[in-house]
Amino acid sequence: MALTRTLPRSSRLADRRTTRRLAADVGLLVAAAAFALPLIWVVLSSVDPHANLRVKAPDGLTFGNFDAILTQDITFTPLLNSLILCGGATLLTVVCAALAAYPLSRFKSRLNRPFLLTILFTTSLPITAIMVPVYALFVQVNLIDTMQGTILFFAASQLPFAIWLMKNFMDGVPKELEEAAWTDGASAFQSLIRIVLPLMGPGVAVVTIFSFVMMWGNFFVPFMLLLTPDQMPASVSINEFFGNRGMVAYGQLAAFSVVYSTPVILLYVLIARRLGGGFALGGAVKG
Repeated sequence: MALTRTLPRSSRLADRRTTRRLAADVGLLVAAAAFALPLIWVVLSSVDPHANLRVKAPDGLTFGNFDAILTQDITFTPLLNSLILCGGATLLTVVCAALAAYPLSRFKSRLNRPFLLTILFTTSLPITAIMVPVYALFVQVNLIDTMQGTILFFAASQLPFAIWLMKNFMDGVPKELEEAAWTDGASAFQSLIRIVLPLMGPGVAVVTIFSFVMMWGNFFVPFMLLLTPDQMPASVSINEFFGNRGMVAYGQLAAFSVVYSTPVILLYVLIARRLGGGFALGGAVKG
């Protein structure tokens, strides 16, 4: 009798689990479609001679859209400017984040938590709220319309969150390994360079990709701080495909988007193998 009473209940539980699983699968498919449709439109419209806002099969394949944008003024110079700005700012961000996260991770102080909460608060400030004083400051110190000034602001805006990420990854490296190096006469800086950073390769890769991607797609900052057209990055020059009175060159816009996204994809492919490597330090502090 007990068995016959529990079977219907277990059957109902199985039905509920199946229903929830199906609902979750449907929700994930809808979310995936929401992300996939714009990407499908970009790929199809880039080879469509009559591209519009609809997601449709191309009316014949053509590479004329790529031929139209692959010029020095439209693509190559803006991409080079983007690589200089984002690459330089990413390098500066990673270096400063590692130097700032090391004492926060290795040396305990009652000021560590207030400092971390303070820099976390700075990430909640909208970029539009601070651009007016930043613009006035850059005019006074002669950094307006300069690549180095934009690089500094890019790095400063990404540094707070980069410090948080870097510290969390750095906490996973056992301190005993550094203490052994200190016993052999290594300084704190040498242990950071030779022990901590090599062991937290996945963390450095995450911070690098996150910082680069956030800067690569930033339109507002270079639009405000750079005035010379020859210094504009690709995130700003893409606005040139939107003409007057709502006229848009959709095919060229899609082709430029494909080229524009290539450096980010290549960066991820080059260092993605470091993301899943883990630390593998289980036996490093034994014996």
